[in-house]
Amino acid sequence: MLVVAAAMVDGDGRVLLQQRPPGRHMEGLWEFPGGKVDEGELPEAALIRELREELGIETEEACLAPAAFASARIGDRHMLLLLYICRKWRGSPQPLDATALQWARPAQMFGLDMPPADKPLIGLLDALI
Repeated sequence: MLVVAAAMVDGDGRVLLQQRPPGRHMEGLWEFPGGKVDEGELPEAALIRELREELGIETEEACLAPAAFASARIGDRHMLLLLYICRKWRGSPQPLDATALQWARPAQMFGLDMPPADKPLIGLLDALI
C-alpha cells in the first residue's frame, strides 16, 4: 500500500498535524495529512487531492519537496509512506476529515501519540526544516 503525506511547514517552522477521527484505525493519533495513492495515480497528484479533500487547501506539484519515507506493517499489509515538505498552499487548513488540527515543532511531536510509521520521520523532519 502506497501512502503519501505532507509536512506542511508554516513561517515559524511549525508543522501541521491532524488527529484521526473516531471509528478509524488508529483513532485519536496525530498524523501528517495525506492518504492512499489510488491505482494509476502519481504520488504527487494523490497528495494534492488528499490535501484538498482533508484540509480544503490547494497546492501544486512544484510546492512538494520529497523529504523522507517510512516502511511499516499494518495488520497483514505493508505500507510505504512517502513524506513531502510543503511550504506553499492556498487557503486556510480546516479539519474536514479529522477531529482536530494543531501546529507543532518537530521537537514537540516526540511527545504526541502518532502512528508508528510517522514517528521515525520526526528526527529527519527536524533536520530538514
